[in-house]
Amino acid sequence: MDKIPVGIIGASGYVGAELMRLLAHHDGFDLRFVTGDTQAGQLVGDLYPHLAAIGAGREFVKYDPELLDEASMAFLALPHGQSMAMAADILDRGKVAVDLAADFRLTDAGQYQQWYGEQHQAPELLGQFSYGLLELFRDEIADADAVAVPGCYPTAAALAVAPLIRLGLIEADGVIVDAASGVSGAGRPPKAHTTFCAVDEDFTAYGLLDHRHTPEIEQAAGASVLFTPHLAPMNRGILATCYAKPAAEVSTDSLLVALSEFYADEPFIVVSERPPSTKATLGSNAAHLTVCFDARTQTVVALCAIDNLVKGAAGQAVQCANLISGLDETAGLTAVGVYP
Repeated sequence: MDKIPVGIIGASGYVGAELMRLLAHHDGFDLRFVTGDTQAGQLVGDLYPHLAAIGAGREFVKYDPELLDEASMAFLALPHGQSMAMAADILDRGKVAVDLAADFRLTDAGQYQQWYGEQHQAPELLGQFSYGLLELFRDEIADADAVAVPGCYPTAAALAVAPLIRLGLIEADGVIVDAASGVSGAGRPPKAHTTFCAVDEDFTAYGLLDHRHTPEIEQAAGASVLFTPHLAPMNRGILATCYAKPAAEVSTDSLLVALSEFYADEPFIVVSERPPSTKATLGSNAAHLTVCFDARTQTVVALCAIDNLVKGAAGQAVQCANLISGLDETAGLTAVGVYP
């Protein structure tokens, strides 16, 4: 079978680089172009030496809509707010759009304005984008021509919480999500709070009460959520610890059985009584989960660890692209992490 031609728009960031790594050995996709307006003309291997062996001679190019003639699918790894300006053109050209920004994740344009501080420029397109968390919304994605790939925090939180809500095991009101992210989640451009000296030997909370991923977590999990993110002194990874009140008689054993059965056929989900570790998911599209019940405080605790650049971004995008293209969902991806 001929490979499906694809392109990456906004390939010079960390997510774009991870997409290039994953697509390099993908048997079903042929990467035709990578754009990066700020890096146009630079060799991929010069900006990202780890890609030198697979990107020999490949340069970042400035985005031109005519590039879409070379591909049938476009991955958009752009900063928030930029995808909405070009999505209509991509779809009008009959191309599949896989957007990794937040532009089309929320179903309510008013929520986008509330949480992102700007008016949505293409609200008429929101209904065309399926939310790309396959383990929870697979049926909505299979026939889609536009996918909004979830954020890293919402992915981890929803994978931990949504099954327990759907099964009637926890209350949907008052869920607390306490999560930590590696510094790569802040993107490649340098910022004062993400320099080595700022991050090393530090652990800090941010976005208190108003982090913009809050409505996305609520939408994906089907819960009202108090979300507190933290920046951890590590390159990559997300660990979400979620607290909720039981809605039925539960125990640690019964919760583990329920979660295991819910995800029994999912190739990238690992459910275990072990506390999940970000290191265990490094470089993989896996999500490691556990759940337990504290009878003393009557609290259910559900945890999820992922690699924020893979299952939290690029890997999830490839997983969605595989499904839409009729390929094996696991093509080009692994559930096995890198250790140490």
